[in-house]
Amino acid sequence: MPDEQPVPLHCFAHAGAGVSSFHAWPAGLGSGVRAVPHLLPGRDGRRREPRATGPEALLADLMDDFRTTPNTPCEPYVLYGHSLGALVAYTLTRALHEAGLPGPALLAVGACQPPDVASRLADACGESDDRLLHLLESTGAVPTGTVPGDFWFRSVMPVLRDDLTLADSLRRAARTPVRGGPLRVPVLAVAGADDPLVRPAELAAWRHWTDGPVATRTLPGDHFFVRGSALPRLLGRACRVVRRLSVPQPVR
Repeated sequence: MPDEQPVPLHCFAHAGAGVSSFHAWPAGLGSGVRAVPHLLPGRDGRRREPRATGPEALLADLMDDFRTTPNTPCEPYVLYGHSLGALVAYTLTRALHEAGLPGPALLAVGACQPPDVASRLADACGESDDRLLHLLESTGAVPTGTVPGDFWFRSVMPVLRDDLTLADSLRRAARTPVRGGPLRVPVLAVAGADDPLVRPAELAAWRHWTDGPVATRTLPGDHFFVRGSALPRLLGRACRVVRRLSVPQPVR
């Protein structure tokens, strides 16, 4: 219907990133969907704020954006998180559930194993600079020719290391029992066909993290397929399905 509000698609980026990955998304998402990137503290316009390295600080920063007031109608919305952002989106979904607040109509996660599957990136949060740099180079996250002590290393590596610490903390916290019964949110789990860190077959394990339906998709690209055009097209279609299913059907 033309007077319907677009479905908000709340987006959370990968480790070390701001929100630039989502700048080109509006054209790819199509009609009826509004991208809402969330910039975490400690980067870009929030670079002077302390970075969150645990679930408490993260949720203190995010929860107010998703609280509803009494008598306010709750429109459906979708969460998408990429890599670290997937753990952020899952943690937020769980916190809303435990607080008795309306959660997303769909939780979409990309380039991320579920919390009980080993993660080379999150597990490397305590590695030496040299070993962490070597791992990041293998993912394409580091500009060619980067060496310890150069500008990229001094400006980006501290953010990356804190973000990997956050990812490790969120994975550990997710393994504790959920209060208020199991999550029932539908999950869409997406992998890159050539991702060296997250194999498409690993996404099936997200079925253990919700009692809702789980769908998996594989898109062209490596760990950073978030920068391509296929992902926003997929999510745009998913958001329009969410909108269609949220409209009461006429009684026949």
